[in-house]
Amino acid sequence: MRGSDILDFFSLYWFLPETLKSFDWENLWALHLLWAVPLLLVLRKFIKFLKNPVLELSLPGSVSQNNPWTYLRLIPTLFFILSLWMVVIALARPQRTNEKVEQYTEGIDIMIVLDISESMDLQDFKPNRLEAAKETAIQFINGRFGDRIGMVIFSGEAYSLAPLTTDYALLTDLIKEVSFNMMDAKGTAIGSAIAAGTNRMRESESKSKVMILLSDGENNAGNVDPIFAADLAAAMDIKIYTIAVGKDGMVPYGVDFFGRTQMIESYLDETTLREISKIGKGDFFRASDDDALDQIFSQINNLEKAEIIESRYKETVDYYRSYLFWGLLFFFVWMTLKSSFLNNFLLD
Repeated sequence: MRGSDILDFFSLYWFLPETLKSFDWENLWALHLLWAVPLLLVLRKFIKFLKNPVLELSLPGSVSQNNPWTYLRLIPTLFFILSLWMVVIALARPQRTNEKVEQYTEGIDIMIVLDISESMDLQDFKPNRLEAAKETAIQFINGRFGDRIGMVIFSGEAYSLAPLTTDYALLTDLIKEVSFNMMDAKGTAIGSAIAAGTNRMRESESKSKVMILLSDGENNAGNVDPIFAADLAAAMDIKIYTIAVGKDGMVPYGVDFFGRTQMIESYLDETTLREISKIGKGDFFRASDDDALDQIFSQINNLEKAEIIESRYKETVDYYRSYLFWGLLFFFVWMTLKSSFLNNFLLD
């Protein structure tokens, strides 16, 4: 035992009320014996008195009962009581438990595939379809934990904006910079976008791989058929959620020279997007406004949750040795005083 450990036994810290309150008690019932100790001593004294009644006489020259020195006779008994109390506390097993919780998760690999074609500038969303989709995607990313997320943007061609990463801050900054002038090719290459996202996830070893495709048009560009690209993704166990962004028919698009809102016709190939999600064993969603888009991402967020594995470790430290030490110390003090000149003042 180290010298510092021995010194700890002598610390008055063990008798502080705060210290006793901070403990967990393995044998809490034993603490009821604390009040039983003095009760037993009083009972013992009473029984002894019944067996040998003594008539006390006040004689001339005797020590006055009011003399404070007469209370010295109580000191040995006090140490005896303290000794028993320390043993009782030790029996109650004071201890402290530190519980450590470790969480880890086998994250999901998620690829967001975002349409940035000119039709995403239509204003049936505020301020337009693209900005609404970007904001919702950022909220979705910041709500994830432990997942790797990447992004592909597309119009007439597809471009990998970010590989799978857990650096959500970097990914958020990249998404904020997305604009319509990032690509020269016009049109909507849905098949090429799915193929680009699949290629990015090709080497993923995650058990769960998800692609979220947002588009507001029909496939009219690129050299990859969307259905073929969906079959390729499905062969790699990639689940595909498709989101049709926008309304069919006339939708607002800027203002004219006189400040009047212009209207333009919007068409969306819902059939193809439904077929893609079916092949990818995911779901199809239709978002007609900002609120609907938020709800869709919230639903996907709830559907695709990584399993969080939790490990708990408990470290329990016993402190009964300290109180047992004091109990033995008080016992030896009692034995010493009992055999000293104070013996004449003992209760028994």
